[in-house]
Amino acid sequence: MFKGLRVSMLLLAVIGNLAWSFSAKANFNSKLTVEIDGLKNKQGQVCASIFASSEGFPSDRDRGLQKQCIKITNTRLPITFDNLKAGSYAVAVFHDQNNDGIINSNGLGIPREGFGFSSNPEIRTGAPKFSEAAFLVAGPDTNIKIQLKYF
Repeated sequence: MFKGLRVSMLLLAVIGNLAWSFSAKANFNSKLTVEIDGLKNKQGQVCASIFASSEGFPSDRDRGLQKQCIKITNTRLPITFDNLKAGSYAVAVFHDQNNDGIINSNGLGIPREGFGFSSNPEIRTGAPKFSEAAFLVAGPDTNIKIQLKYF
């Protein structure tokens, strides 16, 4: 009788620990570090926005999940986003050389300031789609690199 009870208690403990372990992993918060490479100078700031869906990507920063601008201190610049759930994201970045908070463009809509996107998609006639810039956050720390482009 006691042997069966001990086995049952041990089994319950193992199952409980497994269930807790799986739920803890499903609810973790991840940190994303984005290394910005290719800055042509140290003027101004770099602004980055992270999106969890195609809604607003890449130009409507207010629809992004998080956004931030940081002063340029080096031509290789890390930007960190915290508290991200596991999932698919896309990042849009621009070099705001004149600190006005917007990406300046000429009369044809061609950017005058540097820009880049996660997954570094090829830029042809316009901004990439969310799916072209998307990447997966699935662990506690994710690192990506974005190469800025200037026209």
